[in-house]
Amino acid sequence: MSKLTIKETQNPSILKFEFEDFITQNESFEFKNIDETKNSPLTQQLFYLPFVKTVYISGNFIAIEKFSIVEWEDVKDAVAEQIETFVANGGTIIVPSENKTQKQPITVYGETTPNPSALKFVVSRMLTKTPVEFKNIDEATASPLAQELFKFPYVKEIFIDENYISITKYAVSEWQEITLELRTFIKQYIENGGTVLDESIIVAHTEQENNKTENFDNLDVTSQQIINILEEYVKPAVQADGGNIAFDSYNENDKTVKVILQGACSGCPSSTFTLKSGIENMLKSMLNDDAIKVEAVNA
Repeated sequence: MSKLTIKETQNPSILKFEFEDFITQNESFEFKNIDETKNSPLTQQLFYLPFVKTVYISGNFIAIEKFSIVEWEDVKDAVAEQIETFVANGGTIIVPSENKTQKQPITVYGETTPNPSALKFVVSRMLTKTPVEFKNIDEATASPLAQELFKFPYVKEIFIDENYISITKYAVSEWQEITLELRTFIKQYIENGGTVLDESIIVAHTEQENNKTENFDNLDVTSQQIINILEEYVKPAVQADGGNIAFDSYNENDKTVKVILQGACSGCPSSTFTLKSGIENMLKSMLNDDAIKVEAVNA
């Protein structure tokens, strides 16, 4: 029986228990309580431990989020031993879906974006609900797929959201030379059960973002209105182009709105025009204030 590898995550409440081989193919699972565990006998057993809050299963690992009543240092070895014993005794981790008796092929195709340096690779299944951006391989700990893509010498930046991967390239290569290689790699990686995103790390990031969102009620009315306009009217169009936009701040004194551009929008030659002629004019009109200015903090 192979021993599990115990790994810490960016969230101190979440610990990963890694197997040598994949335990699920092309699927990720999240269990919030014992009532949700009918297709995972192992998770059902784990929830009998009083400190288990959430269980995530994806790729080659099980990640467990704990309540604060215990410290991982005191219980992690016992949890690992319980998982190892369960598997060694022939226990089932995940009951296979009836309609997933064989590997499910996926399709991947490339879409151009307004940024000539970025291409959007659309996948025929959902990848994540949380947009993530990686500027280099050191930032890509949450995405084994991104780490592999950064090994291609022409890959500069990676942005993953919903069902697509937006890749920004260095000028050393032309898209017609590398698109097929990237598309084939992404397709085979996902079909073979490779982990696109480590959900345990993404959850930690999401919790940080949620903490920011909780401050929404403390913002001034204009900032709240700007956030709502960006979310409802701007973000869907930006995501369609392989990017993302996030509110950073609003200065009441000089009427400056600062936003963060991600994915294909970051470094796009037309992003300045989009900010000034599109978003800025929209905010001026909807807030009835011609003094408003929009700037990208990472332009």
